[in-house]
Amino acid sequence: MHHMIPTPFFATIESKVTNLDIAVTIIYMVAIVAAGCWVGIRHRRKQKDGGAKDYFLAGGTLKWPMIGMALFATNISCVHLVSLAQAGYEQGLLMGNFEWLAAFTLVLLALFFAPFYIRSKVTTLPDFLEKRYGRACRDILAGFSLVSAIIVHIGFSLLTGAIVLSGLFGVDPWISIVVIAIATALYVVVGGLMAVVFTETVETIVLLFGAVLITFFSFKFLGGDGGVLAGWGNLIDALQEPGEENMLSMLRPHGDSSGMPWYALMLGYPVLGIWYWCADQTIVQRVLGAKDENHARVGPLFASLIKILPVFLFVLPGLMFYAMVNQGMFADLSGAMDVETGKATLSTLGADGQWEIMKTSEAYTEMIVRLLPSGLTGVMAAALIAALMSTVSGALNSISTLVSYDLWKRVKPETSEDKLVLIGRISAVGAMLVAMGLVPLLGKYGSIFAGINTIIAHIAPPVTAVFFWGVFWKKASYRGALATLIGGAILGVAVFIINTINSDGWLATLPGGFMMMAFYLFIACSVILFTVSTLMPKTAGEDPESLYFKSLGECFAFKGWSGIGNYKFLAALTLGIMAVLFYIFR
Repeated sequence: MHHMIPTPFFATIESKVTNLDIAVTIIYMVAIVAAGCWVGIRHRRKQKDGGAKDYFLAGGTLKWPMIGMALFATNISCVHLVSLAQAGYEQGLLMGNFEWLAAFTLVLLALFFAPFYIRSKVTTLPDFLEKRYGRACRDILAGFSLVSAIIVHIGFSLLTGAIVLSGLFGVDPWISIVVIAIATALYVVVGGLMAVVFTETVETIVLLFGAVLITFFSFKFLGGDGGVLAGWGNLIDALQEPGEENMLSMLRPHGDSSGMPWYALMLGYPVLGIWYWCADQTIVQRVLGAKDENHARVGPLFASLIKILPVFLFVLPGLMFYAMVNQGMFADLSGAMDVETGKATLSTLGADGQWEIMKTSEAYTEMIVRLLPSGLTGVMAAALIAALMSTVSGALNSISTLVSYDLWKRVKPETSEDKLVLIGRISAVGAMLVAMGLVPLLGKYGSIFAGINTIIAHIAPPVTAVFFWGVFWKKASYRGALATLIGGAILGVAVFIINTINSDGWLATLPGGFMMMAFYLFIACSVILFTVSTLMPKTAGEDPESLYFKSLGECFAFKGWSGIGNYKFLAALTLGIMAVLFYIFR
């Protein structure tokens, strides 16, 4: 993806909000931290043992609405809000594919992965990998999960949040980082997963409310005298210049200037999506804390339906803002489509009367301060903070769980429950400090979203391969999985280094970009797994029959709830809705 960072990281920007907006934001932050601590403490006191599993997995009490909203909230961060609006401004609805295709991988999680996670009673996904393959596989995934959580989920989120909040409030980015870090770590450390999931549920509501506000006022502003209902028609009328004809299209043809044709998305996204939604501890931990298998299945399906919204609430407003700017609705802003690159540009009128190029990632901040009235701007700022805190809190909780169970308890199995909780809390604080230290380095990326997705495209394939084939192919062996994880990691790093050093080489310029690169690496990892598992098959005792499907019919043998709450009905409903939407916006 092509998402540029707004302004240098340590720049100081004049405040663009009123005292009322600041008051609304502060009240929200104090309330959410206090509520998170209270809920977490109250929940643990109600439980009889109040042990480690209760702290890390909410005692296995989570129901589907909380699981679904927590999955959504952990996924959506400031990175998404800013970058999806920027993507909408630059290229239209194209990057919305990363939201809608996520619905398909959430269906995979509900149908094929969640059942094994619940039945095996694992605390972490590395624990599952050990039960399916062997201990060395667990160690590799635990290390990978820790690194990805600190860098991808916390580091980049803190960076983007600091940039946006400093743009709104005019404070030093480090003040934003420290305040957000302390506030989030406080209720995570005190309350555990129950506090995280409760606050994520509230934050999802606030986030969606703020996004609806931006969308509503975008339609109203673009609609002019015709009001909200005229906004869509005016948008279509505004997109008549050369290069704008595909901005409402989700599926682009081969050779499109975006470099993201439809086949690259369909082949490459599942590799990234299965790792992210089905095999990443930070995300899947909500499912591991489910009350039972029904809730573990329906929760992700509920999240898959919510994932329909971001295209309309995050991406579309960015496109509408482009239409407003391009139509001259703001005297000090100018926008135009660069036909050669297929991306729109954004310029501002300087004090000297000259037009100056702006970073298009500033579009979201500009939308907030230009379209929303005072007070509601504070609500939107609270929504941005909600997006940031929910992602960071989820990552912190998964890190504390991984360190306590996959590292500490393995070395010292006699460790008491209270000691495990203490270790988890210390590791959460340590991870936050490490992520804060990485922020200046991550700030050097010229493109945050591109950096994240390019890195994931090179390191996700081996993890996706061992999880996917481990569930569907009974002959996948321990030595095959180990060879895939090690060989795939080496291959991915090698290709990443080659692409970085020789950015104009044939590897870096393959059609379909990093998405097709992810697909090719997945094929290579699958070949490694199949070859080694065939040459070095399972040994005696290495056949955990409960952790893979023996037949296609077994995949759907679980009956589930009756009526519309049945997981099979909801999965079919989700797939049907997505098929219709892709047809409409093809």
